[in-house]
Amino acid sequence: MVSQVLTAVRARPRREREEEVLVWPDLVFIEFISAIIFTIALLVLSAFINAPLLDRADPNTTPNPSKAPWYFLNLQELLLHMEPAWAGVIVPTIALILLGAIPYWDRSNAGQGKWFASKDSIKITVWAFCIASLLTIWLILYDGAKHVEWTEDIIRGTGLNSDFTWPTWLDWARNLRGLDTGINWDDLSFSLGGFTIFQDWRAIPLGIPGTTTDPWLLNLNFPSFLSQQVVPVATMVGLPLLLVGFTKRKLGWIHSRRDIALLVFTGFIAVFIVTTAVGQFFRGQGQELRPPWDIVVVEE
Repeated sequence: MVSQVLTAVRARPRREREEEVLVWPDLVFIEFISAIIFTIALLVLSAFINAPLLDRADPNTTPNPSKAPWYFLNLQELLLHMEPAWAGVIVPTIALILLGAIPYWDRSNAGQGKWFASKDSIKITVWAFCIASLLTIWLILYDGAKHVEWTEDIIRGTGLNSDFTWPTWLDWARNLRGLDTGINWDDLSFSLGGFTIFQDWRAIPLGIPGTTTDPWLLNLNFPSFLSQQVVPVATMVGLPLLLVGFTKRKLGWIHSRRDIALLVFTGFIAVFIVTTAVGQFFRGQGQELRPPWDIVVVEE
């Protein structure tokens, strides 16, 4: 047994001197040059861009828009589209757990240490980034009711109807909140066996009669639950699954677990970049979608 171990150790190839990289001068020199380039770039930007310091923060005066640090802008963007507990706690926690679980899910040693080692990895990366970016932008525009504004402007601009407004019977498709406010839920009640089912969709009793339960569970506002929790969560789970299924079955680019991980991770990075950019450059007063040149910070 000992001889086998010694043989295995001796059989391990020795690393050649040419393959080694020294801390000095190889690593430190590159870092030094990078620091110089960064300093010069910062001086040039500060000379051409006016970025004055604002007044000392006043807890009694909140600027509008009030934005989080750039690394939290993606979460602030999520807060505009779904229930706060999901956007601020549950979704980030699940995302971090899934990212940490990738090495345990993909345990293959093939292609370790190589970028784009698998057959169609470059195609998967470009495809996932483009599709995830476009879908994210479309969902943000939809929830911001931009399709309503554009439809009204186009019809009015063509002269067909200068007073055209979005039809009230399509209020449910105005944005995500339209599922809550654009549907007359009272008309959806029905009777079964002489009993009225779901007479009040905004106060569905969940508690057990004669027992003490958590007050949050006593009544369920189903329209709000649908628009702020069910639909956003189903979208966040369903779209990646559809993307994986389409890429595997229709395009035939997925050959291993690593390809799936690459696809999902690239989509995650695309969503992170898009939501951060939108939160930074396209959210104005009241967090409304505006072009960057129309955004003015107002002291309230």
